[in-house]
Amino acid sequence: MLEHSLFHKLPPWRQAEIVEQKGVALAQRQFKDWSITLFSFEHRFLEVWTKPGTEVVTSFRPGAAYMDIIEPYMHGLPVPTPEA
Repeated sequence: MLEHSLFHKLPPWRQAEIVEQKGVALAQRQFKDWSITLFSFEHRFLEVWTKPGTEVVTSFRPGAAYMDIIEPYMHGLPVPTPEA
């Protein structure tokens, strides 16, 4: 487990690499020319924003509501339908 404060001192490309290797990708969306992936990583939600030549990791403030985090991804999440 990498301490949160040490993780944020790493260069953005290294943060993204670690999250992509050790995190769990939950959902993905597009915003302008960015591809954004929501990850669960060490009991936190993080987003990796990617476009050619650039990767940026963002985190959510402690205590952020789950629905506020997941809402931008809702349109792309599969919703199970009841069997007839």
